[in-house]
Amino acid sequence: MDAFVVRGGRRLRGRVKINGSKNAALPLMAAALLTDEPITLENVPNLRDIASMANLLETLGCQAHRGDPAAGGDPHRMTLQATDASPCLAHYDIVRTMRASICVLGPLLTKRGRARVSMPGGCNIGDRPVDLHLRGLQALGAQISLDEGYIVAEARRLKGAKVFLGGTFGSTVLGTANLMSAAVLAEGTTVIESAACEPEVVDLARLLCAMGARIRGAGSPRITIEGVDRLHGAHHQVIPDRIEAGTFIMAAAITNGDVVIENCPTDALTAALDRLTEVGVELEPVDGSPDAGAAAGEVDPICQTVRVASTRRLQPVQVVTQPHPGFPTDLQAQIMALLCLADGNSMITEKIFPDRFLHVAELLRMGARLIRNGPTVLVTGVHHLVGAPVMASDLRASAGLVLAGLAARGTTTVNRVYHLDRGYEMMEVALRNLGADIERINVSA
Repeated sequence: MDAFVVRGGRRLRGRVKINGSKNAALPLMAAALLTDEPITLENVPNLRDIASMANLLETLGCQAHRGDPAAGGDPHRMTLQATDASPCLAHYDIVRTMRASICVLGPLLTKRGRARVSMPGGCNIGDRPVDLHLRGLQALGAQISLDEGYIVAEARRLKGAKVFLGGTFGSTVLGTANLMSAAVLAEGTTVIESAACEPEVVDLARLLCAMGARIRGAGSPRITIEGVDRLHGAHHQVIPDRIEAGTFIMAAAITNGDVVIENCPTDALTAALDRLTEVGVELEPVDGSPDAGAAAGEVDPICQTVRVASTRRLQPVQVVTQPHPGFPTDLQAQIMALLCLADGNSMITEKIFPDRFLHVAELLRMGARLIRNGPTVLVTGVHHLVGAPVMASDLRASAGLVLAGLAARGTTTVNRVYHLDRGYEMMEVALRNLGADIERINVSA
């Protein structure tokens, strides 16, 4: 099992380019099940979750080919094509490793008339029920049952309907992706109310429209889908990863570094940048005008090349995670690490996954001053953190602990970085290129 050894105290300097979004790429890959023509995706990150989804799609009769660098191909280009429409089983052995596997449910049901999908797994960040997915599909006419841990869905042809996707902790991103993918081949009109507004949902809508779907309102709480009889192949570029961008911004800030970030989706990070500005961290454009494009009637996230600038004394703030366009829950652990070094008391409230605080105990081992009360953590800034062995509990907690290690005095060993490999492409290499003293080791060796 791999671990990161981080020797802290080095200021990060240099340039880093943000990769394609994992959270966008996974539903995009699942959408290849909606047609028997090829789907080509550019800017696909090389991650464990992407490999898992490709493996799952292969078992569902959908070939997935990534460019081979040895043959002059682009390793971030992937071509997918469904060649066998008979498989409908998404097996537990694959689905248990990754929650986004649930994204195959809608495409399988609407295209093949039947789906048998294991209840999903993933990171240990609290309860994430799929009841909204199932209620939405039932509203479209699906027959849903549970059988030995599997979701069994059947429908001769789905029919458009009005679906409400609001839940206890807000809208559901994967639920919106599933319902949108199912509705594109349904008969009639589907209206999704309280739809997720995340950029990843907009990106999926752009691909589906390029495939011939008719979708309006993606990026707003109401999405309208006019069903069509068939979809065709398409070529699509995955949006940059806003969570990876936010992580590197905070890595630069926590080390008081001087880092230029290319392909940074600033428009998708408005809430995070608002909080960081209050902390004393700002982004300065360093070249040209933003590269903003549009497709399928939707506005792409604005991407820029920016320099991270931060004051030497960080200010405390209040942070509340919320559905987009609010502060992302996937950046909560990272900003907590940063605020451990702020000058005063900060409050972080988690409203998406109230139990997503397993990293608190690990930060305490590094000298942080944290008090948790339910879904809120009081963060009292300290002069410095101290290196220690810590255990990653989930993908984003891993990133937060790495950031803490970059700023800490001494050596931090972050164990179980297989979590981190699910969402960051060779993070240790990118950080080492910025001057960090970080290495990957095999702790079983």
